[in-house]
Amino acid sequence: MNWQEARDADAPKIDEFLFGHIQTSMFPLANLRDFGLRGADRRAVNMWTLGDGPRAVFGITNEGMVLPQCPECSDEELSDAIRLIRGRQLFGLAAEATQARRIMRLAGWEGRPATLNSDEPGFTLDLAQIIMPDATAAQLIPLGDLDRDVAEGWRQSYLIEAMDFDAERAQGQAKKDIAAYLERDSHRAVLVNGQPVAMTGFNARLPEVVQIGGVYTPPDLRGRSYARLAVALHLREAQSNGATRAILFAASEAAARAYIAIGFRPAGHYSLILFKNPEDTA
Repeated sequence: MNWQEARDADAPKIDEFLFGHIQTSMFPLANLRDFGLRGADRRAVNMWTLGDGPRAVFGITNEGMVLPQCPECSDEELSDAIRLIRGRQLFGLAAEATQARRIMRLAGWEGRPATLNSDEPGFTLDLAQIIMPDATAAQLIPLGDLDRDVAEGWRQSYLIEAMDFDAERAQGQAKKDIAAYLERDSHRAVLVNGQPVAMTGFNARLPEVVQIGGVYTPPDLRGRSYARLAVALHLREAQSNGATRAILFAASEAAARAYIAIGFRPAGHYSLILFKNPEDTA
């Protein structure tokens, strides 16, 4: 059975398939819904499907992020999919951990330098079960209401700390990221007694489900539960707008404890790989 390039008429079936694997499909599904197939935006996706169902989807964005959902594919089928993207620039790979590691091995990318190459525990939360922390004196505000220099500084520090960017690359990327967050209205800041203490956001968002990403608290303010407070307040806002479920992947044990404290439960593992030289081809 051969991979078939997805057309606009295939989008409803692809959407249904990805939603059936939503815990590890938020990136490809959100990008498909927001930017479409073969669109002009850097996050628009090119996709191929396997089977009439389909039973597998293999995607890559215009900027080179590989986004597969291939839970039952053989090595031969994955190798065929990888051949479809040879020659394209390769920014990274985000997928369910077992699938991601197989693809890295079959593609020969395991030795490629990366700023981030981690398998992170996944968590999920029915928003009806959220445990709200004490929000006395706390205020959730749009990121645009936070001083722009503060927001960019926090994001730059996050990229250096969590993704191993060098300072120069982090500074440039932080400016782009904050501009994108403001355009999409995807992130929030939390003030406590009027002082900005944390930032949180959704790196993928559907009407029904949100995926948390980019949570940051400055080092001198850590250990005071500000991260869980920020996430909980943002989730409560999302719930008021109709969302019923939240997904995230924890980068550390401390982060995992914070999320468990507001009701999240373990749900598999997810790999995120960002290559050091994104202009290099697959």
